[in-house]
Amino acid sequence: MWPYVLRHTLPAMALAAVIACPAAAAQGDDPDWPCIQRKVPELSLAQIWNGPELPPATAGAPKNAPGGAKADARISTLAFDVSQRRMPLTDAQKEIRDFAASLPEEQKEQSMMALVQTLFDHMNHERSDVIAGIARYAHRQADMAASLRQEASAVDAMRAKADTDPNELTLRNDRLVLRTRIFHERVQSLTFVCEVPTLIEQRLYALAKTAAETLESR
Repeated sequence: MWPYVLRHTLPAMALAAVIACPAAAAQGDDPDWPCIQRKVPELSLAQIWNGPELPPATAGAPKNAPGGAKADARISTLAFDVSQRRMPLTDAQKEIRDFAASLPEEQKEQSMMALVQTLFDHMNHERSDVIAGIARYAHRQADMAASLRQEASAVDAMRAKADTDPNELTLRNDRLVLRTRIFHERVQSLTFVCEVPTLIEQRLYALAKTAAETLESR
């Protein structure tokens, strides 16, 4: 429920408090980054893998190996499925262990390393897309905040005039209150979205660790 003062009058000073961002942006190279979490545009394989050197990006079993093309398809499908955050992490880890158990021993290391590389390529790209989306969202918020401040000043100017039509003033003020509420809701949404890159990174690390464990247990 909006306070009585905001539902009936919204001077510029009150608006400034309402549209203030609830958290300061993280310190970093991008002064426009809106999240508390530090902006790291790209991950590196070293952050999630300390095993043997991985094969080239999106590689599966060699095409000339028995079942090579089929193995590629299985790896790509598995990587996509387990990367989806709607799948519980424990289920995704089981999928990886089951896949490893289905492989001939002589193909296990190559296939599991290819799976990790494919996971990294897919999830790092997804994470970068989310970060780019956050930046676009933040720019729209900044534009909206500037528009709201301008509109609040105009409403204040109307309120200061003795000959202002009260119906027009009420209409403009109500519209300003609604737009400010939308702005505030978008701020809250951004807070949650800012957590997504970290969630992707954490999931990628957990999945790569599970893949590594299937090799250690041989």
